[in-house]
Amino acid sequence: MRRAAADWVTLEEAARILADANVVVSAETVGRWARAGRLSSIKPGGRRYVRRAEVRAMLRPATRVRVEDVQPVLFEELAD
Repeated sequence: MRRAAADWVTLEEAARILADANVVVSAETVGRWARAGRLSSIKPGGRRYVRRAEVRAMLRPATRVRVEDVQPVLFEELAD
């Protein structure tokens, strides 16, 4: 269970993770994202923590799918 505790980082640590990837935001901004629901968070003892994996996921580019790959499947049932 030690790993589970390491999955949660402080807002300052989350801001540092983003800064290391040249996305400079403040810990307050990360906190706003957490309160708005953009990041999962917990607040034991008054200090807010967010999931490290979710912070890192924000750095990954969005997955794109070619419309040609999806379009025929979407309307396949209508063709019958």
